[in-house]
Amino acid sequence: MEKTLFINGENLNYQIVSDFIEGKYSKVDLTEQAWKKVENSNEIVKKIVERKKPVYGITTGFGSFADIVISKEDTEKLQENLIISHAAGVGEPFEENIVRLIMLFRANALSKGFSGIYPTTLKLLLELINKNITPYVPKYGSVGASGDLAPLSHIALTLIGLGKAFYKGELIDSKKALSSCGLKEIRLKAKEGLALNNGTQMMSACGYYALYKFERLIKTAIVTASMSVEGLLGSTTPFKKEIHDVRPHYGQKKVAKLLFDILSDSDIVNSHKDCSRVQDAYTLRCIPQVYGACLDVWKHVEKVFEIEINSATDNPLIFSEEDVFSGGNFHGEPVALNLDFLAMAVSEIGNMSERRTDRLLNNPSNKVLPAFLTQKGGLNSGLMIAQYTSAALVTENKILCHPASVDSIPTSANQEDHVSMGSISAVKIQKIIENLENILSIELMCAFNAVKFHKGINPSSVSKKVINELEKEISVWDYDRIMYMEIEKVKKVMKSEGFLKILNNMNI
Repeated sequence: MEKTLFINGENLNYQIVSDFIEGKYSKVDLTEQAWKKVENSNEIVKKIVERKKPVYGITTGFGSFADIVISKEDTEKLQENLIISHAAGVGEPFEENIVRLIMLFRANALSKGFSGIYPTTLKLLLELINKNITPYVPKYGSVGASGDLAPLSHIALTLIGLGKAFYKGELIDSKKALSSCGLKEIRLKAKEGLALNNGTQMMSACGYYALYKFERLIKTAIVTASMSVEGLLGSTTPFKKEIHDVRPHYGQKKVAKLLFDILSDSDIVNSHKDCSRVQDAYTLRCIPQVYGACLDVWKHVEKVFEIEINSATDNPLIFSEEDVFSGGNFHGEPVALNLDFLAMAVSEIGNMSERRTDRLLNNPSNKVLPAFLTQKGGLNSGLMIAQYTSAALVTENKILCHPASVDSIPTSANQEDHVSMGSISAVKIQKIIENLENILSIELMCAFNAVKFHKGINPSSVSKKVINELEKEISVWDYDRIMYMEIEKVKKVMKSEGFLKILNNMNI
């Protein structure tokens, strides 16, 4: 059954965006009231042009050319020149899911009715989404103020029949992609160039896509950590409710409860309650404190981004014919700082995971498992080198966590003398997320082998379900085999329907 997402500039949230990413909407449109707001804003622009009022970006040049008045006859050329000159991105393109989010967020911002765009132009932007035409948008070239000029200009190129776009798996000329769907390019009119390329939607789309992926990975990390606790014969005492009630951070309490509940029916855990060990290492004992803090970051950043994607972020903003204000809502600082904050949280999940991987493989540390989880060490290296890979990825993430938002290089002849560089944060967090997925897959592979070592003793019911899913692809490491293929198999399981069903039962 077809399902339409109606947007109005105020109603997007995490659940709706997640459903959009997962393809649960067949069409995107504006509400009737939002279309009226767009039409009213556009009428104001028409009057300003007709009366030749000097208004930035409508009847003047841009940036340091803001004092140059443009004639009515040159208005269309002004807007086209803005787009073709600002489409200066370089490097590999964003994946299509991110570009589709950029278009959704831009359409949502325009639907607020403060941008002056022509309804026909906005309708064509929506058609790109609905017909699965995805503009070619290089990753590099934005400095995060005045918004994401380069990436958004690459999207606008497709609207005017220039540049390239992905359609049905092929990269073709934008004009051909449009005509293949019975669509025709447009000529931009007054204010439309700025309405299309002035905003924070690339940063926001990258951030939301990272949040979407990180939600799954946080849950994966908790499940994986619980299996590591079992494999290492760890204690559940550090997860008791009483401990966390006296330091009641939301994330800490939530993670502790999830771990305690998961491990409550583990015979492996119960089998060593009376052992002589006084306390576990921090990477077992402090999972709630660390992962909980990371979950709190996720919650905080999600709230900030929900505000951002429902905001008007271009310039100038049109409130009435007399009130056309030039401000700075395009500045990406709120997004940039939170992208860097999120990057640190993602990285910390990986930092702790790698240390547990090492402990699972290191017999002098764990004292209960065979070295490198192989019974025939020497002839076999076991899972030794998997930890090397994890360590390399953790180190890369630490480097990538250097905050881009603390940097600024002035642009536009020093008119734009402080920029957010949130676009850099937006690009690098995609790599940090990718690295975390690999780091967790390595810990999960090691935890699987560790739990299976405790033969004849049942793990938790959750671990049993995870093990059942893993055993569809991998087996116990009783002899050496090609490591990267095993890691890929675990990653495949982590994205499988059965594994995701386990995660969906976890409420964070």
